[in-house]
Amino acid sequence: MTLASPDTELESELGTVVLPDVPWVTIVWNDPVNLMTYVAWVFRSYFGFSEQEAHRRMLQVHEEGRAVVATGSREEMERHVQAMHEYGLWATVQKQDAP
Repeated sequence: MTLASPDTELESELGTVVLPDVPWVTIVWNDPVNLMTYVAWVFRSYFGFSEQEAHRRMLQVHEEGRAVVATGSREEMERHVQAMHEYGLWATVQKQDAP
């Protein structure tokens, strides 16, 4: 005879609960190598930002040391990070901060 724990009984009654994946972000970091015009060009070319938005985020990188340039699934953000590395930019992926 096997006794089921209350958690097991509840889980079998309710089914499996799937929580949404926490959004992830791609962060581009300031570096001493790339020109600001080049960073803005990468943001326009790769992410499709308008000239104003690319310039705003480039200034954020330059003045604050970093900027979030994309939000989404971890896999998608890892692809963006890889692309930024291919352009020669420093980038990382991390979980999005809670609001």
